[in-house]
Order: sequence, then C-alpha cells, then structure tokens
Amino acid sequence: MQRTFLLAKIHGCTLTAANIDYMGSISIDQVLLDAAGIFPYEQVQVVNIANGERFITYAISAPAYSGAIELNGAAARLGVKGDRIIVMTYAQINVTDDLKPHCPTLVFVDAHNTPTEVHHQTLAKATLTETCQTLNHPH
Repeated sequence: MQRTFLLAKIHGCTLTAANIDYMGSISIDQVLLDAAGIFPYEQVQVVNIANGERFITYAISAPAYSGAIELNGAAARLGVKGDRIIVMTYAQINVTDDLKPHCPTLVFVDAHNTPTEVHHQTLAKATLTETCQTLNHPH
C-alpha cells in the first residue's frame, strides 16, 4: 500500500512579493530549495499562516542568497508581502513490512528567509507500529 508522507518543508518564510502578472508558481531562493531538497518545477503545497489559505503550485528558482519568496500569477491573490508561509512537498511511499526509515527535511528560516536550522526527522517502522497501536488502528 502506498501512503503520502511529508518529504520536505520550509517553515515560516516571509513573502517578499506577489506578482499577479507572472505566469504561475512560487519563486523560492535557490539556497532554500537546495536546503529542503526541492527541485525547480516540483509540485509544492503552500500554507499561508497569515490568512489560512492553502494551495498547490510548483516551485521555481529565485536567485541564491536573495531571500526571495514570491507568489506568482493567480496565487499572488492568496498572499501579500510580509505574510509568513509554509512550503511543503510530499512523497508516495510503499508501506510494507520492510518499511525503510523515512526522513523528511525541515528547513527553518529567519525573518530574511535565511536558513537557520535544517532537521531530518525519522519515522521508522517501529514508530509507525507504535503510533498505530496507540490509535488502536491496525496498519
């Protein structure tokens, strides 16, 4: 069975622009893309902490060390400069008896969108089994 797991997250970045006339996507500083392991044109989910909006688009690279996080096209209507957002990617993983540990990458940033911490969380089969037992669920 395949399940959807968090692959990477850039947490608490600040929107630096919203460009309604650009053709779609979210521009993200290449340093942040690299830290999170997000590829240009990869699908991302964006959550706007300021207004609760959630939407799916794709990432494009902004110049490295620019601190740029820019909503483009129709998505520009879902946030304004200064809003704090979370950018996430997901992966489909086969959940079997030999589940390999899954390690999402979590990138935390400062007010200028400079990475301050990068964490690699581990969810091993034992943790999944314990979680399912705690919830009284078979897995």
